[in-house]
Amino acid sequence: MKINNGKLVWMYKKMVEIRTFDEKVRELYMRGQVPGTTHLYVGQEAVAAGVCANLRADDYVFSTHRCHAHIIAKEVPLKEIAAEILGKATGCCKGKGGSMHLSRPDLGFLYSSAIVGGGVPLAVGAGLSIRLKKGDQVVASFFGDGASNAGGFHEGLNLASLWRLPVIFVCENNLYAISVSTKKSTSVENIADRALAYGMPGLIVDGNDVLAVYEATHNAVERARKGEGPTLLECKTYRWLGHFAGDPGDVYRAKEEVEAWKGKCPIKKLRTKLVEEGILREEEINKIDEEVKKEVEEAAEFAINSPFPPSEDLGKDVF
Repeated sequence: MKINNGKLVWMYKKMVEIRTFDEKVRELYMRGQVPGTTHLYVGQEAVAAGVCANLRADDYVFSTHRCHAHIIAKEVPLKEIAAEILGKATGCCKGKGGSMHLSRPDLGFLYSSAIVGGGVPLAVGAGLSIRLKKGDQVVASFFGDGASNAGGFHEGLNLASLWRLPVIFVCENNLYAISVSTKKSTSVENIADRALAYGMPGLIVDGNDVLAVYEATHNAVERARKGEGPTLLECKTYRWLGHFAGDPGDVYRAKEEVEAWKGKCPIKKLRTKLVEEGILREEEINKIDEEVKKEVEEAAEFAINSPFPPSEDLGKDVF
């Protein structure tokens, strides 16, 4: 399918934002400035960018513990995200959510759940609310390969299909649930095959090709808006770093495997296309890279210099 140049440039910039931001978060984590832990998305950028490029501002997103990318792709300001990750009062959740519980409902980013598969039933509930209100929004639910073995995943897909809800289930299959390979944990070779049991389309997508992700999501979104029900997308991708920021990842993964996947860099792939097709010149792409780097540095400084929530706010926003 033909994707307009503006959308291609948007996806390139978003992927660069996601990677540059998470590399900065890793640096801050190693310096001891991130309370708790944090999970990084480096290598998987094409999934978040390709899916969210199809969403409207009023569409909904539910994420998992590896959520920085999805909230960036939903156009939440980097300063708010960085401040939240550092537990500061200027964060999108006033410093009370942290890295794994980002949220900005007014921009359609409803929730990120640290519970494996925990966002799937919530996404189904949001899809039901859209149907009851007779709206035409869609819901994108992101989760990892490990979540496809959780009960909530199967219950969620069953209900979404039964009620023909406008939910796009996006499995980011990076081959490992923490340190456990899908070969040791999952009974099927392709998680998308599980869609058959629930009467919905199941598509296998190259998760390192943002154009493939965009096209598959475009078709799923069109189907959902027409009231034709949910779709399961399995985006086969790979995280370059460990499960969490302090995990080297070299105990359970071979160096050769990691290097082979780095050779499939989604950002480099789109960058090459933009240049070869004359959409952007090298100097224009370099300018985007530099602008993003500056924005990320400014966001980090904003977060570092922001105050922590005052102790009297401890009981606020609690239900």
